[in-house]
Amino acid sequence: MADHPSRPVHIDHYDYILPESRIARFPLENPADSKILIYDKGNLSHSLFKDIAGYMKKDDLLVFNNTRVVQARIIMSKPTGAAIEILLLEPASPPQYNQAFASPSGCRWKCMTGNKKKWKGGPLEKEIIAGGTRVSLTAEIVNDYGAWQEISFTWSPGELPFGIIIENAGLTPIPPYLNRPPEAVDKQRYQTVYSRYEGSVAAPTAGLHFTRELINDLLGQGTRMTEVTLHVGAGTFQPVKAQTADLHQMHTEHFTVNKKTLETILDGHENITAVGTTSVRTLESLYWLGVKQLDKSKNGMEANMLSQWETGGLPHDIPVYKALEALLKNLLKNNKTELVAKTQLMIIPGYNFRMVKKLITNFHQPRSTLLLLIAAFIGEDWKKVYAYALKNDFRFLSYGDSSLLIPPHKDRTDSDQKQL
Repeated sequence: MADHPSRPVHIDHYDYILPESRIARFPLENPADSKILIYDKGNLSHSLFKDIAGYMKKDDLLVFNNTRVVQARIIMSKPTGAAIEILLLEPASPPQYNQAFASPSGCRWKCMTGNKKKWKGGPLEKEIIAGGTRVSLTAEIVNDYGAWQEISFTWSPGELPFGIIIENAGLTPIPPYLNRPPEAVDKQRYQTVYSRYEGSVAAPTAGLHFTRELINDLLGQGTRMTEVTLHVGAGTFQPVKAQTADLHQMHTEHFTVNKKTLETILDGHENITAVGTTSVRTLESLYWLGVKQLDKSKNGMEANMLSQWETGGLPHDIPVYKALEALLKNLLKNNKTELVAKTQLMIIPGYNFRMVKKLITNFHQPRSTLLLLIAAFIGEDWKKVYAYALKNDFRFLSYGDSSLLIPPHKDRTDSDQKQL
């Protein structure tokens, strides 16, 4: 089956009425008390998320996204008093997240700017307290690309790294559809308990339901777990405004997977449960990057970048284990311990999943790329799932309830089976 759309996927078909009252504005006091809808090969039921261990098998491999949300909303003020909001998107110089957050004195970021028309040019300044020291933070537009700006940040004294600066200068970038300013509770709760590596401007929200106790319970019953890192960008909230999905420009996100995790995924690839759509995107991108390694005709192309519809021009009969082995061999060949890559992969109805067998995910916005991914995973039954959730008082979107999606078994080719 081709993964580039062979016929238009009309976004009007992936719309539904979401009442404002069903959007969860705040998190529950205990995230594990949220509801979970169980879609098991067409059958629907529901329970509480704290009971999820009962739906996991011993050989299941849970794959989490351990990215950490940064305090990416920075409010600066002009001397006139006009507020300018800067949202960090991704580092420009230095280009790697870890280097950018460790930078002393200055760095540059790709940003979105609110109220930009009031920022006629010149630097903006903000006084903050960071590390017990009074710091003067300065922001200045270096290049304006319309939809986003490259902004230079400098600060004095410059001994502190940028990660400490924005932790104290910024606000939690909660989703715009919450229609409220961030509060103190968001700094902790809009973050998974297993978050490790800073870089996201949105949380991988399926993971917000997990507590330390729940993770320990799962480990205690023998459920396997591993972690990937995909930094979630602001594009995740961008609705599909085009009439058909093939005309939508998918955002690019950065991800990292270390050698040990690749080995774990290779060992358990037949029983993967992805925690969240960002984990899905990472896992499926891994497969295709491995295919690129094996496809000699793609030599010379950017090996660690997967463009939006690139899968349509790649071989579709490569077994999963061979694709993953190719990635591991390439790491060994280049004496590297982790794969650092980018993906623009857009998963829409018609896509043939290679890696993910089950999915834990929240309920997504109408006409969104995330809803298209869900429809690709369970087909037209997405309508039945969302109707059930609305009828049974589920809470929607980032702070809302969850679902476990287990699609009907499909007869697979040898693309995900070892050949004897």
